[in-house]
Amino acid sequence: MTEPGHHERRADVRETHTSVIFFAGDRVYKCKKPVDLGFLDYTTPAARRAACEREITLNRRFAPDVYLGLGELRTPGEDEAEPLVVMRRMPADRCLSRLVRAGAPVDDALRAVARQLAARHAAAPRGHGVFDEGTRDALAGRWEASFAEVASMAAPGPESDGTAETRRLVRRYLAGRKPLFDARIEQGRVVDGHGDLLADDVFVLDDGPRILDCLEFDDRLRHVDGLDDAAFLAMDLEQLGAPESAAFFLARYSDYAGDPAPPSLWHHYVAYRAFVRAKVSMIQARQGAPGAQAAARRFVATALRHLRASAVGLTLVAGLPGSGKSTLSGALADRLGAVLLSSDRLRKEMAGIPAEQSAAADYGEGLYTPERTARTYAELLDRAAALLARGESVVLDATWIDAAQREEARRTAERACADLVALHCHVPGDVAAARLGTRPPGASDAGLGVAEAMADREQPWPEAVPVDTSGPLRSAVARALAAVRPWGPDQATVFRRPYMEPD
Repeated sequence: MTEPGHHERRADVRETHTSVIFFAGDRVYKCKKPVDLGFLDYTTPAARRAACEREITLNRRFAPDVYLGLGELRTPGEDEAEPLVVMRRMPADRCLSRLVRAGAPVDDALRAVARQLAARHAAAPRGHGVFDEGTRDALAGRWEASFAEVASMAAPGPESDGTAETRRLVRRYLAGRKPLFDARIEQGRVVDGHGDLLADDVFVLDDGPRILDCLEFDDRLRHVDGLDDAAFLAMDLEQLGAPESAAFFLARYSDYAGDPAPPSLWHHYVAYRAFVRAKVSMIQARQGAPGAQAAARRFVATALRHLRASAVGLTLVAGLPGSGKSTLSGALADRLGAVLLSSDRLRKEMAGIPAEQSAAADYGEGLYTPERTARTYAELLDRAAALLARGESVVLDATWIDAAQREEARRTAERACADLVALHCHVPGDVAAARLGTRPPGASDAGLGVAEAMADREQPWPEAVPVDTSGPLRSAVARALAAVRPWGPDQATVFRRPYMEPD
């Protein structure tokens, strides 16, 4: 803990919405405000003492040499002493937020923080009391409580569009993702964590980082998914103007925690943390803190951006043989961080033959009978449904010439509360013929004769977005992305799946 000014050894005071912090010499003294904010009540000395003791105990898990113990402030005429948390003062120039604002390199520091946080999570208490707070319904309850608190502090009048869309996107995401949250509990991902991880409270020292000021007033708010805990710092880094550092930190945390969470969950938790900070800023605004109302608006905007990015999608990439649909599907899945499923590959997997082995046959024969095709599409959608429920966006590469199959895909997306987008690839006939005549053996066995037979049976699909794939791939991908992510690719930090890198 350090003072906000530049002169490390001068006495100073800093105030938060729950505490007053005094900086003197090489010590920091923190006392609780006698406030009742609904979610905490420090109006009695006994409650403040208990909160101070709890803060010391919990924070020693992360920085045992910083939290020195409990002190007291006595004034003449007062029967009871005011409890204080006594801390070792941290060097101001090693504060993570200050380093980020100064443009200093912080990758090594973030890697160390990620490693330490993952280690603390690995050793953290677990069990039914903790796991109860990691369920989908528990998270939904926290969101709804925040919505209610924000609404109670909002000015009279119509609700802002941003708040309304935030609530809609949260409910839609959570409604379809119960299996994801159940799996997180089964994997032991829900822990007694930090709960309030901000760059202001991280100090980069030569012998390792010190992480301060965990949440102590409500154990339930500290019993969180480890990724949720890490997402708080990622959100704060983004607010400091370092979105690349935010993505880097979450990737490193996921590496050290061995966590294969889908990108949608990364975004959802960052959004949740931004909305929590919006609520805190609104409380500070009511206490008269300058700039707090503007900060609240920024946090709400951040939450909304990440909720849009977290939306789970089912994208159908359709087209006749030679239309370029498989090439587009692969490029699009890569850009979206989505799982790619191919009917051609799945058909051969179900038949027990390698994807690259030829199974060429006339239209409707061999592996391509109507019965085999129906089973292939059914399995394709079953696998997609399981992935969507676990937070994965999915790209389905298939011809989709049958309207009944398209309708079943629509129902699959609807049941999973996923956004459905259909793309229809097309090229001039001579281009398709040239591609079919020159392409090497692969998962698809269709030749020109099969393509012509399928064209005769293809049913109209006016809802599908046409994509011309006869030009550069980047143009087709841009067209596809505009349909799948109309809010734009730069509206939120793009989180990629974690990758391992040598230390």
